Amino acid sequence: MTQEIYLTGITTTGTPHIGNYVGAIRPGVDASKDPRKKNYYFLADYHALAKCGDPDNISQSTLEIAAAWLALGMDVDNAVFYRQSDIPEIPELTWILTSMTAKGLMNRAHSYKAAVQANVEGGNNDPDKGITMALYSYPILMAADILMFDATKVPVGRDQKQHVEMARDIAQRFNHHFGDVLVVPEAVIDDDMAVLSGLDGRKMSKSYNNTIPMFAPEKQLRKLIMKIKTNSLEPGEPKQVEGSTLYDIYKAFATPEETAEIEKLYVEGIAWGAMKQKLFEHINDHLGPARDEYERLIADPAVVEAELLKGAARAREVAAPKLDKIRNAIGIRKLR
Repeated sequence: MTQEIYLTGITTTGTPHIGNYVGAIRPGVDASKDPRKKNYYFLADYHALAKCGDPDNISQSTLEIAAAWLALGMDVDNAVFYRQSDIPEIPELTWILTSMTAKGLMNRAHSYKAAVQANVEGGNNDPDKGITMALYSYPILMAADILMFDATKVPVGRDQKQHVEMARDIAQRFNHHFGDVLVVPEAVIDDDMAVLSGLDGRKMSKSYNNTIPMFAPEKQLRKLIMKIKTNSLEPGEPKQVEGSTLYDIYKAFATPEETAEIEKLYVEGIAWGAMKQKLFEHINDHLGPARDEYERLIADPAVVEAELLKGAARAREVAAPKLDKIRNAIGIRKLR
């Protein structure tokens, strides 16, 4: 049986928050320890250029995200953990794939269509105003990330499924012209994956500025949790768990038994202040042990850099011969 190859990218555009933890980091760290799988995890700093114009933010985010994964126990001996920009084969493959990708396919990308729609609704005469080629071609770079390492499975949220489908289209078109060179990947979508709401009740997202940083110091963590939006029900009044941000976050960190106890307290009418205190204590207990290691890594970036460079060396052991095979297939060969 052929070993499945999983690949996950994390865009370096901000501080990792608890939504990232339950949605991607925790399952990723668990999977990194599974010897039955080959896992690639990368920091998508080239992708960040399409979303963030602040160089210092990209650099700091790279450090924070890498430190978070390492502090939480990623098995870097079993999995390959690297920085996208340390693999020069990826931008070269991106250009090769660009030469094979239909413009019409890129026109249908959700991110591009959303940007055009925003311009139209904003009354701009030019629907492409402010849209960079980095944003427009984002799916091709993502395809290169995936196809470079023969990934068979790509865990993504539903909002990223289209990009994996585009990678499939690009790979199939390439193989049609040049033979069976690229592995056609599949998206893996976990319908049970927790999608957390933020402080204001909307989806937790850096773009909404409503996140709870994963390794916020205790005082800041408590202050943020106390800000989470609730309704006006008084202590003693029964409360619904459906639609409760406090409950949803607690459940994402809790065992079934712990969740059942909280559901009982909701029926009994727990005060919102008491529930927020319970949530703070629960998250702090859960993430506290890793916080010390995270802070140690943040204070010593050279340790993180060394791990990323080791991962890059392992990744290039795969990428370099793969690119040679691709170059030969398309006719970019040494003259003999």
